Amino acid sequence: MSTVLSAPRTPEITTKLPAVGTTIFTVMSALATEKNAVNLGQGFPDFNCDPKLLEDVTAAMAAGHNQYPPMPGIPALREAIAGKIAALYGHSYNAATEITVTAGATQAIITAILAVVRAGDEVIVLEPCYDSYVPNIELAGGSVVRVPLTPGTFRPDFDKIAAALSPRTRAIIVNTPHNPSATIWTAAEMRKLEELLAPTDVFVIADEVYEHMIYDGAQHESVARFPGLAARSFIVSSFGKTYHVTGWKVGYVAAPAPLMAEFRKVHQFNVFTVNTPMQHALAQYMADPKPYLELPAFYQHKRDLFAAGLAEKTRFKLLRSEGSYFQCVDISAVSDLSEADFCLWLTSEIGVAAIPLSAFYGNGFDQRVVRFCFAKKDETLISALDRLARL
Repeated sequence: MSTVLSAPRTPEITTKLPAVGTTIFTVMSALATEKNAVNLGQGFPDFNCDPKLLEDVTAAMAAGHNQYPPMPGIPALREAIAGKIAALYGHSYNAATEITVTAGATQAIITAILAVVRAGDEVIVLEPCYDSYVPNIELAGGSVVRVPLTPGTFRPDFDKIAAALSPRTRAIIVNTPHNPSATIWTAAEMRKLEELLAPTDVFVIADEVYEHMIYDGAQHESVARFPGLAARSFIVSSFGKTYHVTGWKVGYVAAPAPLMAEFRKVHQFNVFTVNTPMQHALAQYMADPKPYLELPAFYQHKRDLFAAGLAEKTRFKLLRSEGSYFQCVDISAVSDLSEADFCLWLTSEIGVAAIPLSAFYGNGFDQRVVRFCFAKKDETLISALDRLARL
């Protein structure tokens, strides 16, 4: 007796992330390519890294560093990271038990969230915020509690943060320098957060990927500088951002040993290790601190070039860019369109791509502000300014 098989059928899948679709970043990049626009929407450089770093990678490969490294990262790189943090921020992390090399900052963030967030836990995000935070929390079974930064200034509102804290709050995500607003937290704000969280068991996930892009003589107020915050924080940073190699996807996390032990349990099974020759190259390259110590001046030149051109050639109102490689502008004097529609029009008709800040809010809050990225060659920025002068 033969069995008649039904036609092959793919079982129906119920999405775990119903709110996630095609992002504005994908839309704008595709449109920029179609219209041959200058893409200042993409948050990564269009120039190459230091050739020495490539030489160090090549040398590491030739030396046979091509197999799995230790799960938390090669010791030399973890020692270099711990040394940098101690020198810059005055906090001592044990390289063996408190530093882990990750496959970029985004993997670091979701790993930290998965390590501490359980079903029903609440996590506070300060909007506008980087687009991975909310889906990461939801994948962990947590509930997102959105607290807006003050519109216009993007300063933290501690009354609203305090009101958002509850017995179910497991963590808060803090991002400085901030994407997308380009603001930085002050020491006073960090101390206020430290004071606010002191009586709680709330963890901090500190997204500090733009730590070396601080301008006008200011300093980066890492949570590592504040003992009460450092004791409860996962600090996330990115070699891709610092050394212009975003496609390498290498970052790191620093955290107290008990937190790092839980982080590594997750890391071991969602990534396990991070590519070996890049780790050896980065350890070698970090022996010289000049590349990251000189990064503020490098990017401040680009910020000032772009900002001066915008001020001279356009009617945009510039918001202050204190850190990161972003420049936000108020479009009110230029257009009556919504942020999203303006960005579509700007890309199609003027030939410059930008990102609406509304894309960084859960409710699409529109305050007539868009974001440009100035991590581009000077000639790219000048070309964009020439096009924007037509506005």
